[in-house]
This record gives sequence, C-alpha cells and structure tokens, in this order.
Amino acid sequence: MATLGFTLTFWAWDLIAPLAAGYKDRLDLSSFQQSLLVAIPVLVGSVGRVPAGALTDRYGAKLMMPLVSALTVVPVLLLIPVKNDYALLLVVALLLGLGGTTFAIGVPLVNSWFPPGRRGFALGVFGMGTGGVALSGYFTPRMAAHDENLPFFVVAAALAGYAVLAAVLITDKPGRPVPTASFASRLGRAGRLRVTWELSALYAIGFGGVVAFGVYLPTYLKTWYELSPTGAGTRAAGFALVTVVFRPIGGRLSDRFHPAVVTAVALAVVALFAVVQAFDPPLVPVATVALLMMAAGLGAAGGSVFALVSQVTPQPQVGSVTGIVGAVGGLGGFVPPLVMGGIYSAKTSYSIGFMLLSDLALAGCVYAYGRMRTLRTGP
Repeated sequence: MATLGFTLTFWAWDLIAPLAAGYKDRLDLSSFQQSLLVAIPVLVGSVGRVPAGALTDRYGAKLMMPLVSALTVVPVLLLIPVKNDYALLLVVALLLGLGGTTFAIGVPLVNSWFPPGRRGFALGVFGMGTGGVALSGYFTPRMAAHDENLPFFVVAAALAGYAVLAAVLITDKPGRPVPTASFASRLGRAGRLRVTWELSALYAIGFGGVVAFGVYLPTYLKTWYELSPTGAGTRAAGFALVTVVFRPIGGRLSDRFHPAVVTAVALAVVALFAVVQAFDPPLVPVATVALLMMAAGLGAAGGSVFALVSQVTPQPQVGSVTGIVGAVGGLGGFVPPLVMGGIYSAKTSYSIGFMLLSDLALAGCVYAYGRMRTLRTGP
C-alpha cells in the first residue's frame, strides 16, 4: 500500500513535466520559464518532506498517507481551469508539490515493519514508487493527445480511490515509539546529527538526479534530439523505469555489502556516462546507452543511501531524518532543470550541465567510499 500510494502521488507530482512542451508552445514561454514551471512542484514537494516526516513520526502513516493523497486531488483538478494562465499555473504547481511529500511518510512506515537485515531491500521496493514518473512520462502525453483534460481526471480519481483504501488497509506497527517532544526540537535533534547532512548530500546527487531527469529529460530530448513530445515522453519513461528497477537492486546489495560501497560504485557509473553524454553523441545507440546507464547508477544510489539511513538512524527519528534527507534530495532535483534551461538559453548547449553532473557524482563517489564506509551499521 505504501508503494502504491507513493507511485500515484509521484505521478501527480510529475504531471506538468510531460506536458511542459505544450505549455511552452501555448503560452510562448522561454526555456527558463518552462524549466521553472516543472521545477516548482519539485521544490515544494521536497521542502514539504521535512514537516511530513516529523508529522508521520508523531501521528503515523495510517493518518498521513490517505490525508496527503486526498489533498493532492485538489491541485490535480485545478490544473484544468488554469492551463492558459502562466501565473496561475505557477500557483497550482506550488500546491501540486504536496504529492512529493509522501516519500517521507512511507519510509518510516516500511522501516518499522522490517528487521535491519531486510530494510535495504524493503525500502528499495518502496522506492520503486518513483516509477510514478515513468507512468506519467508514458501515459500523460498519450491521454492528453486523446483529450487534454483526461490525465487530470484519471489521476484525481486514482488518488481519491487510493485514499479510501489506504485509510482502511494501512496499519502502523503496534507499539511503535511515538515522540513526545515538539516538532522543532525533533527536527533540531535530527539536524544536529552529522550523518543527516552527509546522507543528504549523497541523496541530493542520487535521487536529485532521478528527479531532475524525470522532469527535464522530455524537454532535453525534444529540444536537442528534436523528438516529438510523445517520443520524448516514451524515452523519458524508459529512463525512469530503469531507475525504478535498480532502486531495490541497490537496496538488496546494501543488505549484503556496506551501503556506502554500493553508493560509491553507483555514483562512479553516473560520473563516467555523464561525461559521455556531455559530448552530445547520437541518440542511437550511444546517448541511449549513456542515459540508461546513468539511470541505473542513480537508481541504485537512491536505494543504497536509504539503506544507510535505516541502519544508522534511531527508529523514533527515522521520519525526521528521512524528511530532511528527502528534502535535500528533492532540492537536488530542483536545481538542475533551472541550470540546464539557463545554460541552454545562454549557450545553446547542454554539455556544461552534464559535466557538472559528472563532477558532483565523482565527488559523491569519493566521499561515500572514503568516509561513509567507515560508519558502523546497526544491529
């Protein structure tokens, strides 16, 4: 149930990105304006994970998951009447960010039900909910081609139905520790843990890369390789699908090996193939292989980093730490689309953006292997 809810809310969170080219043409937007439109839900959803995680520690996922799912229906439906007004679209995009907060609700729920030796794989399976981006990339433009309002009605109905099911079927683990301290003090304790910020930095590269590609890859493929919106959305969905498949693989490997080592190897793969893509290779086969290999590395890193979170974080603080790490990770996805759009507007090139990704991935690889693998895992 947690994975299903994460998938549906992630689809809602990513509704604007596959349609961004249409908004650009209809409203005559610049590349930066288009990038801002797709990035705003990422920003809000990321920051919102901090209070969502802390509230989940306090009130449990049984309340929070159906509540957030039901509330996300509102901005999904509001996208219909505001489609021809850029300023109102930005406002609704802010509200749509609510869908991105469910990550910080599901992690403490799943974490509580599994022993330490199985949490990596379990959290990796939950992380497959990022496949909502793949569903959005594939189905949203196709439904919109049939009827421009259809994707919003379908997603809203799915979220409403799920909210009812979640309220009935989700169960918090009996006897789970419920913090009694205030919201501010709990966040303060989580923020004072050095590992919180180390994990945040690694997750900003791994998951931030997944989010950035999820929201910007359709635009990149349409602009640089001159694909149709449907073709670009299909290939972006394939990229997202690979990240989904490799997330539990990264988690499973982290149950067998130190998750910091898994993270380092995954980020090394990302760094290598980002350099390849920076040279603007032909789409078939080189760019396709490079993008899919980056997807595999980013997906595995997302799984391994949260396997590390589950091992080094006290159970009562998992929600708060997850909120901070997830927020920074999502913010890692907010910046690249703006950077890529700004660089393309100034230089008519994406090479600089891919080289920056390579540099960040290499730095994360070195830090994960050099520092994070010395951390002791939990019992």
